[in-house]
Amino acid sequence: MSHQEMLNPQDCALILIDFQPAMFQGVQSHDRKVIVDNVQVLAKAGKLFQVPTIITTVAKDSFSGPFMPEVTEGIFPDHTVIDRTSINSWLNAEFREAVKATGRKRFVIAGLWTGACVNFPTLDMLKEGYEIFVVADACGDTSPEAHERAMQRMVQAGAVPITALQFVFELQQDWARAETYDGVMDILKSLTPYGIQVRFSKWALGEHASEAGPAPAPVSQAAE
Repeated sequence: MSHQEMLNPQDCALILIDFQPAMFQGVQSHDRKVIVDNVQVLAKAGKLFQVPTIITTVAKDSFSGPFMPEVTEGIFPDHTVIDRTSINSWLNAEFREAVKATGRKRFVIAGLWTGACVNFPTLDMLKEGYEIFVVADACGDTSPEAHERAMQRMVQAGAVPITALQFVFELQQDWARAETYDGVMDILKSLTPYGIQVRFSKWALGEHASEAGPAPAPVSQAAE
């Protein structure tokens, strides 16, 4: 599939890898709070648009700790979390089965760390014929250099770099899509700086303020 083809809820799936305490401790490439927020942006968008989502951890009970509860308790409380021993998720049979079970060929991936737990499955999945989109601002590594070189290697191998909000906006496409509009606004208000503007617009213009434009005027009934 061409990289010019934008993501839509019917053709992609989301993979979230190793957002665990031990992995966050080593992140020096980004503000860790920004990563925490952007992972929630991805997870909330995945749930809102009904995008199949795979969540996986490494050595949860023996070393790394649980996946961030904002996702596993607040967004996907009933979701199965695949725990592994492998750095490379693709080496885990349960993970590979979960990928195949989605029936999708396009995968949006974010995880810690960029150079290993994101890079390795990305390279293997590209070889298997999947199309991979790496969410650069929802990944992190031990240094800016480590993150950037990993992103560069994946792009050279054929992956597409995107951001968390780019994922949301590609799925929404049109503010007039009322069925997901409020959910997207909730994501923006709670997890992004743009939420300040959204709250201001609602205050200044009223709750009717909307990027979709004014609501259509009601159709008057013809006088009998």
